[in-house]
Amino acid sequence: MTVSSSPATSTGDIAALIGAHLPYLRRYARALTGAQSSGDAYAAATLEAILQDRSVFEQGIGEKAALFKVFHTIWASSGAPVAVEATGLEARAQQHMARLSPNTREALLLHTIEDFNTGEVAEIMGTDENEVETLLDTARQEMADAVSGRVLIIEDEAIIAMDLEALVAEMGHRVTGVARTRDEAVKLGLSQKPDLIMADIQLADNSSGIDAVNDLLGELGEMPVIFITAFPERLLTGERPEPAFLISKPYREDQVRSAVSQAMFFASTETLKG
Repeated sequence: MTVSSSPATSTGDIAALIGAHLPYLRRYARALTGAQSSGDAYAAATLEAILQDRSVFEQGIGEKAALFKVFHTIWASSGAPVAVEATGLEARAQQHMARLSPNTREALLLHTIEDFNTGEVAEIMGTDENEVETLLDTARQEMADAVSGRVLIIEDEAIIAMDLEALVAEMGHRVTGVARTRDEAVKLGLSQKPDLIMADIQLADNSSGIDAVNDLLGELGEMPVIFITAFPERLLTGERPEPAFLISKPYREDQVRSAVSQAMFFASTETLKG
């Protein structure tokens, strides 16, 4: 295929178009694979594929959808691999994944976390909207039935904390406590070990949710973590240890439900350096 040499497809313009959406491709890839390292590796492979052959970056469907479609071509061609040498909690998470219907998690993440409509999801995944609707329904049911556990919420805004607590409880999980500061979070986490932590970044006394999580992971060992922030791009640079699971403020209920279900499937979120 001949690649156009027009300014719209120049290397500089392509890089600019991709750059605006790259943090969100990292978020999606990390949530899909369960870890920063593997997710970022797939994101890097996507960029390499586009830079090697700009024709794969399809015009006419929106830059973000085009970027994610290239990712999915690579993801599908690799067989959406699951690690075969996983141990401990990660091994159990992979066992849960093995019981899910193919393509359900991808559809759920694309629709709920990345805000693609069903038509865009169909385009990205190379299917039709009816199939996407079926995948979404299947994903919600299978993931709701698969995992339940104890959740610690670290959030200093009372209304948001109450909302998260209600959503988590409706999903069948038990909230072990709600903390507003780093010290409160550590105390609650150590008194009753959670299976999942949901943490805001900036807390009431100007302490850090990242520091609170690091304290708990240091004491309790690895567990899934979901960070909640109004500035997700700051934690999606790929330049340092960053979270695998991230919700943007303001969030929607389906985004929280999807993120909690996804995170419960995985054993570890790489520790952040605050």
